[in-house]
Amino acid sequence: MRCPFCGNIDTKVIDTRAMEDNSAIRRRRMCEKCNERFTTYERVDTIPLTVIKADNTRESFDREKLVKGIMMSCNKRPVSVEDIENMVNDIENQAVNTMRREISSKELGEMVMERLKDLDDVAYVRFASVYRKFKDIDSFMKELSKILDDRKS
Repeated sequence: MRCPFCGNIDTKVIDTRAMEDNSAIRRRRMCEKCNERFTTYERVDTIPLTVIKADNTRESFDREKLVKGIMMSCNKRPVSVEDIENMVNDIENQAVNTMRREISSKELGEMVMERLKDLDDVAYVRFASVYRKFKDIDSFMKELSKILDDRKS
């Protein structure tokens, strides 16, 4: 494994653990040249998943793109990177376990919103505002009202 700090190829594994949901193996590594530590993840290579976008174009499922979008909505919120990783693992597993080769971006967005709603209300509204393309304050207020109604029940 190449060190992301200095590019050296001599690294050693100092800790190996399975992820909570056993979907990946997490390895802590240390570069033998610069002594920096970094983490890698091993996952089973599955059937490639294709995402069908709103305009009917197709692209390969990109885990990092999903992580980036969720991280943006969780910016400056009390949500850990581990929580985000677990959420993305869960979404990816659910998408792959449908045994379909294609999934709509709408389905993925709904999976994210479902989990964010339970994790952090502000992150949920941030994600929803981009995902649902709020055009005005009224549509934004409707989404906030839904959250408040859910809390009351």
